[in-house]
This record gives sequence, structure tokens and C-alpha cells, in this order.
Amino acid sequence: MNTDVEEMLSDIRTYNEFIQPYETALSVILVQLEGIQKDLERSLGHKAIHSFRHRIKKPASILEKMERKNLEPSFEMAKECLTDIAGIRIMCYYIKDVYKIAEILKKQLDVIMVKQSDYIENPKPNGYRSLHLILGVPVYGVNTKEFYPVELQIRTLAMDFWASMEHQLCYKSDRDNKEQMAVQLKEYSQRLNDMERELELFY
Repeated sequence: MNTDVEEMLSDIRTYNEFIQPYETALSVILVQLEGIQKDLERSLGHKAIHSFRHRIKKPASILEKMERKNLEPSFEMAKECLTDIAGIRIMCYYIKDVYKIAEILKKQLDVIMVKQSDYIENPKPNGYRSLHLILGVPVYGVNTKEFYPVELQIRTLAMDFWASMEHQLCYKSDRDNKEQMAVQLKEYSQRLNDMERELELFY
């Protein structure tokens, strides 16, 4: 382990200073989500959001991501290059509600749209489906205003179930049937998509 990596993993005070604005940005979106959840339930007559979870990357997770991207191991480089240090996963019942929630979030006051990746209309080759948004959220200091990214993964319960199972099954290094399993999982993803489209007829 080189000196830069050791410093990044061990310098807790620097990490705490680095991560504080991401925690602030995350809390802003969480408050907005709670309001959106209540408003949609009143207007739609059903719960659009089943649940949501959030996380802030720990130093080891940040480092692992930077190593995969061949980036210099420093918090400065992480701030410049990583957009998923703060993340929220939102689970919905219907595909239509995924897009409805995304549009509402993109229109929130002061929040800016950084990037959208639609893996529902264009699934990843392995069958992964979800709508990803990266929003820039303003964080205020004394005479300062800076935008920090928050990544949102918005998906249905079926999409979340598939993603969880795919991760559980495919990331075990001792499996000798990964290729066959990958083919089957992609087929299951399509079946779930077909089922969801049919269920939306009852929306």
C-alpha cells in the first residue's frame, strides 16, 4: 500500500471535512423526497414511493472507485471526478412513478440537472434496469455557494429485486457457471419488465 493510499484511509479528520458538504446535499434531497412522497400519495391516491435508502461512501469505498478509474488517491481528485459519493436509492411500485418522481426532483428550486442515464428504456447488457440521476445541490457557506452531486437511482421494486439478486449471485468468485447464470438473469430481467408493463394497465 503506497503512502498516498495509507494517508487517505487513515486521515479521518480530512475525510470528515471533505464529506460534510456531501452530507448536507444529501439531507436536502432527503427532505425534498419526504415532501414529494406525501404530496404524491395525496394526489395519486396510492403510494408512489415504496421506500428509499441513502448512503455516503466511506474512505475505502471512495478509494476502490478511484483505483478502478485509475485516479490519483486523494480527496481533491475524488471531489473533482466522482459523482456518487452521496447516493439515494428510491423504490417505486410503478414504472410511470419512476419518471414522475424524476421530473419532480429535477424541478426542485436551486437543484441543477447534471446527468441522466435511463437504463429502463435502454437496459445495460446484463439486463440491469434503473433510472439514474445526478443532481447538483447547492451547499452554502459564509459568502459561498457550491454545488455538490447527489446520485439518485430510481427503480421499481421488481428492478431492485433483480439488481440485488444479480449482485448476490454474480459476485461470488467461486462460481464456475457465471456465463450461464448471466444469460438466465438477463432473461429474468426481461420477464420482470414484461410483467411490470402488464401490471401498469391497472395503474
